[in-house]
Amino acid sequence: MKRKAVLATIAATLLATALLGAAAGLAVVYGGLYNVASTEQHLQPTFSLLETAMRQSVRLRARDIETPPLTDERMVLRGAACFRDRCVQCHGAPGVAQSDIGQGMQPLPGPLVDARKRWQPRELYWLTRHGIRMSGMPAWEFRLTDDEMWSIVAFLQRLPDLNATQYAQLSGTMTPVARTGAATAASNGGAAASCGVGLVANAPVTAQALPDAQRGQRALYQYACNSCHSIPGITGSNPHVGPPLKGFASRSMIAGKLANTPDNLALWLRETQVVKPGTAMPQLGVTQRDAIDIAAYLGTLH
Repeated sequence: MKRKAVLATIAATLLATALLGAAAGLAVVYGGLYNVASTEQHLQPTFSLLETAMRQSVRLRARDIETPPLTDERMVLRGAACFRDRCVQCHGAPGVAQSDIGQGMQPLPGPLVDARKRWQPRELYWLTRHGIRMSGMPAWEFRLTDDEMWSIVAFLQRLPDLNATQYAQLSGTMTPVARTGAATAASNGGAAASCGVGLVANAPVTAQALPDAQRGQRALYQYACNSCHSIPGITGSNPHVGPPLKGFASRSMIAGKLANTPDNLALWLRETQVVKPGTAMPQLGVTQRDAIDIAAYLGTLH
């Protein structure tokens, strides 16, 4: 009997502690006690805990990715162009400060000149492809080709060895003053092409590529469709900008202009302003492949 009493006391104590912790958590959340402002930093223990969780998560999910050769100079140059167009705004570069957006973010997106020491190439690829939730780091899966993402990784292997002038030459960002008396960055082998040119909205889709509703669901939030629409199966804050997409497959018309068929829906997603000039829905640069997959997912919403 005595042992049962001790066990009951322990159980009651644990339950009371759990309830107290839950009550404290609810008070913090619903009482607005946690300051979410970017003008305030995380506490160091909070930051360290989140960073450790992020590192371990990336390492686990990237462990089986096979890394291609990364030493080809053309690959490095393409990566320099991608870094210039997509990364430097938040991360900065040798001799280049982060933009005001990057400087104002919390957690701060730090410089990548030491990324080679902190991450394996396969992990950098995973980070580029998938991004980091709740950090501002975007996923580039739907905006860059696989080759371009690996090119960024190749460039990051070179970045620690560059000074400001070398970075400017390689990325094609030398100013006219810096070019005085010298060839331009492009003629010196610097990057000139913009990143993302491999994803063309009108690129043909192979006959073997069947509509993929699961991929279309992922594409919907990568194109930020859930910022204006509430979409079943996709997390959001219940926006009231565009109409909710629940039951979309049962609707007869698209935007009052087109019959609701998969082909017409893909056309609407790619050529919004052409189909209905002046509509508030922006043209998002959705590729043909992505439009087909998004249409497939929306076709499941009965």
